[in-house]
Amino acid sequence: MHVLEEDSLKSLASALARLDAKFASLPAFSTRPDEARMAAVLEQVADRLADNYPYFHPLYAGQMLKPPHPIARAAYALAMWINPNNHALDGGRASSRMEMEAVAALAQMFALPQHLGHLTSGGTFANLEALWVAGKLTPGKKIVASAQAHYTHSRICSVLGIAFDTVPATADGTMSIPALRAALAAGGIGTVVATLGTTATGAVDPLHEMLALRDEFGFRLHVDAAYGGYFTIVDTLAPAARAAFDAIAQADSIVVDPHKHGLQPYGCGCILFRDPSVGRFYKHDSPYTYFSSAELHLGEISLECSRPGASAVALWATQQMLPMVRGGEFAQGLAAGLEAAQLLHSRLAAEERCIVSSAPQLDIVFWAMRGADAAASSAAARRVFAAAAEQGLHLALAELPVEFFPAGTWPPGATTVTCLRSVLMKPEHRDWLDRIWFHLQRAIQG
Repeated sequence: MHVLEEDSLKSLASALARLDAKFASLPAFSTRPDEARMAAVLEQVADRLADNYPYFHPLYAGQMLKPPHPIARAAYALAMWINPNNHALDGGRASSRMEMEAVAALAQMFALPQHLGHLTSGGTFANLEALWVAGKLTPGKKIVASAQAHYTHSRICSVLGIAFDTVPATADGTMSIPALRAALAAGGIGTVVATLGTTATGAVDPLHEMLALRDEFGFRLHVDAAYGGYFTIVDTLAPAARAAFDAIAQADSIVVDPHKHGLQPYGCGCILFRDPSVGRFYKHDSPYTYFSSAELHLGEISLECSRPGASAVALWATQQMLPMVRGGEFAQGLAAGLEAAQLLHSRLAAEERCIVSSAPQLDIVFWAMRGADAAASSAAARRVFAAAAEQGLHLALAELPVEFFPAGTWPPGATTVTCLRSVLMKPEHRDWLDRIWFHLQRAIQG
């Protein structure tokens, strides 16, 4: 019995033969490797790769790691025989058009009436482009994000030379609207970052309420949905999260990472701008690159130069097989992860040795262990983390504010506590929840 999926290799071999036939008119030549040496090296690679946690397996329920779909893996590999570069049409004619179509499908998922966008190496660079444009449009003004937003925003602002500040989060991990209002009233803010799915807890900032403040104070609104963006097509979200996602088309820019919930290999991010005219900030001349076509070259609307066309091919292929529509197979997979998180949260709430906070807003669950104080609770969490790993169940640890838990849980003094955290982003996690819970209970009991 195989643990790693292999059936897609048959489809890949068939598609490779079809691709090869498309170039049959070329004179034959050989680039055959030394098969014996290659096999020996690949065996070494396999041995080295075994020194990893089983990220692909349902018993890996720790960090934000989701295996690419077999179609994405196969399409990426097929594109590697061409190795297109999606900087200019000269380097990636077919894959550039596939990227445009794939990005347009993402924009349609968010119900954007029009857009300008492209793929990036990941959320970090996609957010950099969004904040770079924001800085161009609101010069001299600072950017603010929730205290629970990803650290990349403060680091990007440092790189760009833009002032940055944080807005406190509430007990459920979302941005405090009263605190944001106070910061806006003080002046000097040009852009507000709304996080729809924080990395630590999956919290969804109240975008719909932030839009009302934008009408009042006139700032630019960027949505970092690198982790949570695809949940916009899930029908089982709680009302507050649903309201936030329903408002996403009104944001000025959106970032989403197909290499998180989009079933893509690393690295594949995407930046979308609601106003296509921001493309003027990217304008540059490259007489040795953009000469073969009057059509738009993706390098003309991207800060990155060489970009893997294979990423676009893989994403396009996945979207053909699993359309991003409500009620479809892809959306059902996301909903399964959300359900798994809700079920685990309810079981943890009934476990007297655990302390839970608010219900999961997406597919991340976090909880603390009971202890005389925050230090004892943190030590217990680290013990459970290690004990679960010994049984093959892999969780994660996170340092979170004590305010995320009921008042009086621990004596005053500590500001943070080490918690256990689980990202149940594989659809299989729902069906494996009983087994996950079995191992987790054993780890808790010590």
